[in-house]
Amino acid sequence: MAPAPIYESIVDAVEQKRDTLPLPDPARERLVKAGIDLSEGYPYWPSKPLYLQDVVSIRSEDRLYEDAGARADKSKRNLLSAATKVTDLTTHIGTEIEGLQLKDLTPVQRDELALLIAERSVVFFRDQDITPQQQKELGKWFGEVEVHPQGPQVPGALGVTVIWPDLQAAEIAPSFRRPGGAARWHTDLVHERQPAGITHLHNDTVPPVGGDTLWASGYSAYEKLSPEFRKIIDGKKAVYRSAHPYLDRENPTAGPQYVERVHPLVRVHPATGWKALWVNRAMTVRIVGLDKPESDLILNYLYDVYEKNVDIQVRFRWTPKTSALWDNRITIHNASWDYNGRYPRHGTRVTSLAEVPYFDPKAPTRREALGLLHHDEKQALAAAARGSD
Repeated sequence: MAPAPIYESIVDAVEQKRDTLPLPDPARERLVKAGIDLSEGYPYWPSKPLYLQDVVSIRSEDRLYEDAGARADKSKRNLLSAATKVTDLTTHIGTEIEGLQLKDLTPVQRDELALLIAERSVVFFRDQDITPQQQKELGKWFGEVEVHPQGPQVPGALGVTVIWPDLQAAEIAPSFRRPGGAARWHTDLVHERQPAGITHLHNDTVPPVGGDTLWASGYSAYEKLSPEFRKIIDGKKAVYRSAHPYLDRENPTAGPQYVERVHPLVRVHPATGWKALWVNRAMTVRIVGLDKPESDLILNYLYDVYEKNVDIQVRFRWTPKTSALWDNRITIHNASWDYNGRYPRHGTRVTSLAEVPYFDPKAPTRREALGLLHHDEKQALAAAARGSD
């Protein structure tokens, strides 16, 4: 498969020259079993767009979106009754399901899984026998599958991104002090007009020790804020940027420029109707309408709330053939590089794009909706309501 831009409309692009690395044996076995053609090298690198304008135009039009979780039976009985075991890994975030194969889920079970992910933020399935093609087919159920304009792809399966830290290390060598890559708190594809919904990462190869991934709950991060502080950020918007830079066609000498879009700081999930904090240190640039010192002060506090409250986080230890499905609308995540490249790690990722982010001032928090508020929380909410009168 010869390198080409992901869309024919992109004519100004350059071929990405990459060295071929030896595939880990478990990854090779999975790919060969799936019928993936490795004869022309692995992974497939699409031609990289040069100009910002081309990347902005890729998905700039309105796209229909229906949340699969919003269609689901709230009891999720078809999904949960078919499992041999369902375990909540922490109080606020993370659930592991045993006894099910993702490739075999019925349409009803897929909808219920989407709702469970919307409620628990991230759901794990070990011992999965799933091909990249089946992973993509499941991703289409949750929304339009994102095809990254320059990310490494599984040959013949555009939209299935290769997650292989050794590839990044070949470009920029990580170290204990500067692990780089995904080893920082972030959310995927926040710069899209309709950003990422559910992401499905399947790791076929993992280190024997280390390489955990952490997720933090946006529902709970918002709930950590005082009701009075919530008033400050409710309805505010921020600028979110892409991970990769491009050149401005109108002013190419200006240097690297990022795709930027404006979205709400606090958003509502369409399946649950709950409010969630939606910022991340890596790709949230500034709050619209505030001076930079004001914006930086608020954003850095919000990042700290997300990152430093361990009770709203889950840390997951991978085993080979494990899938994690999480919702980017209500989480941030961070991949630990504590194995220092001593062992291979390889997986494939499919991300389904969702709705244009929106805020609804009448939406409840998760704890409000589930009747979990403590007495002091109720008092604070009542005082804030009186202050608004």
